Amino acid sequence: MEEQARAVVRRLHDAGFLAYYAGGCVRDTLLGLTPKDFDIATSAPPETVQRLFPRTIAVGAHFGVICVLQGGISFEVATFRSDEAYVDGRRPTGVTYSTPQLDAERRDFTVNGMFFDPLRGEVLDYVHGREDLQNGLLRAIGDPAQRFREDRLRLLRAVRFAAAFGFTVDPATWDAVRANASEIHVVSAERIRGELPRIFTGRSRVRGFDLLDASGLLAQVLPEITALKGCELPP
Repeated sequence: MEEQARAVVRRLHDAGFLAYYAGGCVRDTLLGLTPKDFDIATSAPPETVQRLFPRTIAVGAHFGVICVLQGGISFEVATFRSDEAYVDGRRPTGVTYSTPQLDAERRDFTVNGMFFDPLRGEVLDYVHGREDLQNGLLRAIGDPAQRFREDRLRLLRAVRFAAAFGFTVDPATWDAVRANASEIHVVSAERIRGELPRIFTGRSRVRGFDLLDASGLLAQVLPEITALKGCELPP
């Protein structure tokens, strides 16, 4: 998969555009893990991405995201962007194409905000994500409350990442999770359900369960489980 991802980056680079691996695949690589997928961020606008590759799907062209099929594998290629106002707690009303730094600054957590240039072997880190990764710290980029207001699903993602990677949650980020836990209902049941199995079936599921409870999210999404506290069970 990495070979095909590198080919996408090289094609964009040869056409005169910046192109980097972005987000979770960079985090996983730095942790010594094998990425499950590779997202690519580029300075090329969506219509140019479509022109450069023979097989594409405009999965989110309004937000600058094009799905590129390379070697039988699908890659999301997104144009560097800044987001406009969020009004539904899920997605911005629009986007403005921007720079790698501004694109990094709109993302959720510092450990997910890094880029990697596979052609030069360089990590581009505008949000101190590498330092937080080395320190085992999960920290929201910028104002934590603002990050969670933009997309309330990030509340559950904070718990999932902290549990899966053994991260300590930055105090300001954790305070914002607890303060906004009741806002998780803005998120659709389908999106919530997409996160919960990943928390409950991971190797650190016990910690994930405890973090859900301590954050107040468990009482919001699974109140019937919270109601079992203190309930005696047969041996």
